[in-house]
Amino acid sequence: MDADFSIRHKKALNIADKNNMENNQINKFPRLALLGLVLLTLTAAETMAQSEQRVAYFAGGCFWCTETDFENIDGVSEVISGFMGGEKANPSYSDVAGGRTQHRETVKVVFDPQKVSYQNLLSAFWRMHDPSDATGSFVDRGRQYSSAIYYVDDAQRRLAEGGVQALDASGKFDTPIATAIEPAGAFYPAEAYHQDYYLKSSLKYKYYRYRSGRDQFIEKTWAGDDTVYQIAQ
Repeated sequence: MDADFSIRHKKALNIADKNNMENNQINKFPRLALLGLVLLTLTAAETMAQSEQRVAYFAGGCFWCTETDFENIDGVSEVISGFMGGEKANPSYSDVAGGRTQHRETVKVVFDPQKVSYQNLLSAFWRMHDPSDATGSFVDRGRQYSSAIYYVDDAQRRLAEGGVQALDASGKFDTPIATAIEPAGAFYPAEAYHQDYYLKSSLKYKYYRYRSGRDQFIEKTWAGDDTVYQIAQ
């Protein structure tokens, strides 16, 4: 084979390879730009979805029960059992249950206001426990099990106060509503084994709930009552 031809052939191949690489790089730019645009759009959509989530805090006695009830509401994306209203940072369950920290068992409710309103959550909360009990909740006694609403803004405060006033005015309960309405403070999640307790320890949960008298009270007090108790506009 002619040496010059071989060299010229190799040079031609190298030039062709170089041109192909340049063309491939040029063709990649639109694809990369499109991929970047898709990723940016998805990130923006995810951020927007997260920004639309709201938070509410309720204390209605045993958080195993209130966590379960709130998780059954459409539009609620997450419920976390924990503690609020006390003085000690990062309290343990035993400290709170023993009444040594002034915290209440509280649930953090994350919800989409486009699917469920705060008023809807408030109405559900009244129907989860006995808000007229000032010294505990069913078989659980003490401040740590008492009723409270911790508001995160003026709108929540206004609706919470309006709900209490409406319930009192209705004469629904023999004694005044005892639910405390306080600004939300630091929230401390309870230990992992308390989260989704109704799923992790189903039999124990069902036994406790039945023996507590909660569901019997709810059925007796709220059966057939769909009234929205609210005076705030």
